[in-house]
Amino acid sequence: MALENDSSVTEFILAGLTNQPELQFPLFLLFLGIYMITIVGNLGLVTLISMNSQLHTPMYYFLFNLSFIDFCYSSVFSPKMLMNFVSKENVISYSGCMAQLYFFGFFSIAECYLLTIMAYDRYVAICNPLLYHVTMSHHVCSWLLGGAYIMGFAGAMAHTGCMLRLSFCDANIINHYMCDILPLLQLSCTSTYVNELVVFIVVGTNIIVPSVTIFTSYALILSSILSISSTEGRSKAFSTCSSHIIAVALFFGSASFMYLKPSSSGLADQGKISSIFYTNVGPMLNPLIYSLRNKDVQLALRKTLRRMFS
Repeated sequence: MALENDSSVTEFILAGLTNQPELQFPLFLLFLGIYMITIVGNLGLVTLISMNSQLHTPMYYFLFNLSFIDFCYSSVFSPKMLMNFVSKENVISYSGCMAQLYFFGFFSIAECYLLTIMAYDRYVAICNPLLYHVTMSHHVCSWLLGGAYIMGFAGAMAHTGCMLRLSFCDANIINHYMCDILPLLQLSCTSTYVNELVVFIVVGTNIIVPSVTIFTSYALILSSILSISSTEGRSKAFSTCSSHIIAVALFFGSASFMYLKPSSSGLADQGKISSIFYTNVGPMLNPLIYSLRNKDVQLALRKTLRRMFS
């Protein structure tokens, strides 16, 4: 059965995280727990922000969208990943693989720019507090968020469109737990030069530009914080930014290791381990980082629980 791109492969087999039988069930329980915490944490934060009017500010508007993206993002690959631990062969159709690749690219790129917007939001709040409500108006926030989703759409279309032009002849075992770009390129029986160029340009742009913007924002924030005379004021400013810094370091650090390193089959297993941090650990930790370290969220949670059980 031939596909439109003359590929003789109609389905792929996901090799998964490991091929050691004794590790399959413990890893299934571990990643099932991670996925459940991710779903409960992100949906809980989305619900909490929606129900509490005191959280209807630009900062929590972006946090609402971050939780929504993390919920969708983790749901793109986690069910298939969990299936791999309990089934002999985790088969995914060609069209299903391309769809997974598209949505993975869309949500991951959108998150890159959303984290960048959140850094800019903290910069305005700390360095220009008197102009904050003017600078970060609802109209501006909507445009910034729309830009993040547009960049996600454009990047995902570029990667998926270039992947559809390739032919996959015989090899159909993807050395990963999801349909990611680099493992798929290793299976192609046609030239991948254009795809590698697109990866270099798109991924490089979507990691370097946000990273530089975030670094610049926090450099200016740090300078502004150090000029605050009161210890209490400095502590409050640091507390406001520390959660976002942790989330950014985890996401961009692991993604950079995966995509901005020299291509080598010997580093495939290292790449899978690295990808766990931005695909599984990050979406799980984000709601915990932003809720446990945030007094406004804690107060809103207590009020919501009181309303529910009163």
